[in-house]
Amino acid sequence: MSQDLWLQNYDAACRLAQEIAENIHERNRQQRTGGNPAKLNMTLRASLQKLKQNIAQLRETLNQTSAQRRIMQAEANRRQTLVDDLATRETRLNASFKGDLSEAEPSRSSLMTGGSGSGPAGNPWLVNESEETRGLSFGEIKHHQQQIIEAQDAGLDALAAVISRQKQMGQEIGNELEEQNEIIDDLAQLVDKTDSRIKNETHRVKLLDTKSASCEERKSYIMSWFVPWKRVSHKGLKQHNGMQLVIVLLLIAIIVVAVW
Repeated sequence: MSQDLWLQNYDAACRLAQEIAENIHERNRQQRTGGNPAKLNMTLRASLQKLKQNIAQLRETLNQTSAQRRIMQAEANRRQTLVDDLATRETRLNASFKGDLSEAEPSRSSLMTGGSGSGPAGNPWLVNESEETRGLSFGEIKHHQQQIIEAQDAGLDALAAVISRQKQMGQEIGNELEEQNEIIDDLAQLVDKTDSRIKNETHRVKLLDTKSASCEERKSYIMSWFVPWKRVSHKGLKQHNGMQLVIVLLLIAIIVVAVW
């Protein structure tokens, strides 16, 4: 398995920083013993400039790789931390070379352990490395990262399937809501028509009730006249017949008088 180019460049920058630290220690030793460190100073200036360029290149490559999502975000963050530590180390080496540190003669162990004078010596570039990748080769780290990517891809596929299912359910619910809204609209129209018919029938009932009341009044009025007449008709029937006889006799008398 081929080694990651960025990790190769980072490893080369680490070795260059270590070489600079050793040269600074040797330069300081020569200054203490009265030697001539001019050659070492020239070498250190060139090495520090090269280290600065390498760090800038590492940053640029990491930003491009992270933007193209060719590595996981966790790995990008880990590499960013490594680059930041390396840049801090470069700043300390540059200050040590120029004699700006408070310690006039930093020891080799201080330079190699990040400026810490206490504690066991170790690899300063693995301080922020996770336990999962500590001690692994670059090839093993890359293989481990590939496994993480595959696991995350599988998780993303499962998540995409769940989201697709949720989307399908949402569409079905939306269709059902549209059908229910149509049914509600039909019911509303039917209720409006029924309400209109009820109002019309109520109006007609009121009209019939008014007409019925008027007929009852007329009937009562007629009956009020008919009943007294009915009561007197049987009693005065004989009197009526006598009056007719009297009238006939009077007419005959008048005619006789007129002839004579």
